[in-house]
Amino acid sequence: MNRPTDPALREPAVAPARRGARGLLWLVAAVLILGGGYFAYQRYGATPATPATAPPGRPGSGGAPAPVPVVAAPARNADIDAYLTGIGTAAPLRTVAVKARVTGQLLRVAFEEGQLVKEGQLLAEIDPRPFQVQLAQAEGQMVRDQALLENARLDLERYRTLFQQDSIAKQQVDTQAALVRQYEGAVKVNQSAIDNARLQLQYARITAPISGRAGLRQVDPGNMVTGNEPNGLVVITQLQPITVVFSVPQDDVPAVMKRVQSGDKLPVEAWDRELKTRLASGVLASVDNVVDPTTGTVKLRAQFANADNALFPNQFVNVRMKLDTLRDAIVIPASAVQRGAQGFFVYVVKPDQTVAVRAVKPGTVDGQRIAITEGLAPGEVVVVDGTDRLRDGARVEVGERPEFKSPLDGRAAKGARRKPPAGEEKGPPGPAAK
Repeated sequence: MNRPTDPALREPAVAPARRGARGLLWLVAAVLILGGGYFAYQRYGATPATPATAPPGRPGSGGAPAPVPVVAAPARNADIDAYLTGIGTAAPLRTVAVKARVTGQLLRVAFEEGQLVKEGQLLAEIDPRPFQVQLAQAEGQMVRDQALLENARLDLERYRTLFQQDSIAKQQVDTQAALVRQYEGAVKVNQSAIDNARLQLQYARITAPISGRAGLRQVDPGNMVTGNEPNGLVVITQLQPITVVFSVPQDDVPAVMKRVQSGDKLPVEAWDRELKTRLASGVLASVDNVVDPTTGTVKLRAQFANADNALFPNQFVNVRMKLDTLRDAIVIPASAVQRGAQGFFVYVVKPDQTVAVRAVKPGTVDGQRIAITEGLAPGEVVVVDGTDRLRDGARVEVGERPEFKSPLDGRAAKGARRKPPAGEEKGPPGPAAK
């Protein structure tokens, strides 16, 4: 049988087979794509949360909430100090610019810059020869006038004898008596000239008017100095004792004045710029009599013995003044207190290892400790660390509780530049409250 040679007559027989092959290929490709997508989704996509990675308080793959690890501490009864804090500046009790009191050439300087000098110690010497000449001249004048006075007194005695014998007139006796008084006045003038020359000679030796630290020398030896030098020869500042001037809010002044008027000596501490090292301890010396209207504060002055010269004039310090001591207060770590929209609160750990939000009223703060006046009872456990992942009713896992210490227990400050003297305490004083 002869097959048709026209291609158009053979096409209907071949087309169905090609279409079936193409459809099978598309089906296999779709199955492979869907299978690969499902495998990738299962491996890299939605991995179900496990109890270890599930958010706190939400059920994981096992259906139970994961406990949140926290650090807790119990509330306890303890004494806590109430401090007032401020920023102060060390100020010497006395600052003296030493100047020459006579005019002359500066021969030598007897002190070193920065030296601690004692009151009365020789600092410099001016050429004394002009004053020695003046003293010799005044003494010579004194000898001459004393001789004249002695002769006038002898003549007066002779005249009085002659007057009694009615040999001379009364006027001559009176004239001689006036001459005696004139010479007596001249002798007194000479004596004052001698004293003045000796004083000028003494001023040629410049001594320290107070005890303190000498500053930089303003005049070199060989220069002419006078009493009107603007900067003087040197400036001496008193370091022992030294004061610190600081400010407190005007609202705290009544409590301070109550303690001052009762005769109490309020202890004051000076700390370094980083609040890590206590520099000195002293007492409150005085309170200013006006309120600064621009800041609403009152200036106070505290006095420190400064035996180790830890405080330096114009040095910036942080000041802590102990105002009172609260006895048997409920005290917890300050980090346990949180602040929210409704005020201050803490997380209290219940016996079933869940936490409850408790509103509290904080009181006095002493470094790392804070007194609670309302909302907490002694013995209740509060969360100290790990509060950022908590909510009311969350399960917790309480870790080791830190030892509850005062902020001034002698923790060494990092990077301290000097070795503190015996009895000095270290540790951050922290904020203060009324």
